[in-house]
Amino acid sequence: MECQVRDSTVFFEEVGVGRPLLFLHGRPLDHRHIASDMEPLFTNRCGWRRLYPDLPGMGKTPAANWITDQDQMLELVIGFMNNVAPGERFVVGGTSYGGYLARGLIYRLGDQIDGLLLIVPVVEVDAAKRQLPLPRVVHEDSAFLAALTPDEQDMRVFIVRQSMDLLAEFRKVFSPAGAIADQTFLQRLRQHDAFSFDVDILPTPFPAPALFLTGRHDNWCGYREAYRLLDNYPRASFVVLDSAGHALAVEQRTLFRALVNEWLDRVEEYVHTAHDY
Repeated sequence: MECQVRDSTVFFEEVGVGRPLLFLHGRPLDHRHIASDMEPLFTNRCGWRRLYPDLPGMGKTPAANWITDQDQMLELVIGFMNNVAPGERFVVGGTSYGGYLARGLIYRLGDQIDGLLLIVPVVEVDAAKRQLPLPRVVHEDSAFLAALTPDEQDMRVFIVRQSMDLLAEFRKVFSPAGAIADQTFLQRLRQHDAFSFDVDILPTPFPAPALFLTGRHDNWCGYREAYRLLDNYPRASFVVLDSAGHALAVEQRTLFRALVNEWLDRVEEYVHTAHDY
């Protein structure tokens, strides 16, 4: 599906009916990786309209010349929601870079949002300032290592729990997305990689249920910085998973699904009690 935001055509997938649930993918990927993580959770859960947009310069959404910084990227996401769910309350989740944009939505539209899911989120925008654990492989898989192509060798240290299932997932959704990303546009955007405002200084704490999922061995975004956000989210569960890195949703799939399901239960309870739906 497509929708128009200013002069940008945003491609998105829509699944299900009910309350809007927006999922924002990582960079330089597209909606396929977060849809692959999330959709199995809705096999036996109804009442949710899942929205998976491709952000500009990624997936099937072309780069937008008018987007030169993160404030404008956030404006596009807000414009997308105003287009596909005008005036509706919604819930938001984001992975990595998508988690940064999701917090931007909380800053701008917090009164309209009934839940927040952050998966290995970017908190410290400046990568040089992140407090990162050292690379570590917790589970080594000889079949995984033997199957790696020359272009996949960095997965030897990036992936914490090596498995053929993870390699298949990488080749299915991660690698194809990275191959079609507009790197020129994304590199230009990285020159202005932070919002012009402090996204974590909220006027009031966010009252709805939240879940922060971080990997103890995530040497890309880390986990320590996310902990400092907790005072903004009095109904947040904060989880640091062992045997998990930046690919947490695949490396710890069983725990990931259990924790996100519990968060969805809390959001549904909150929606019905807070808004008398």
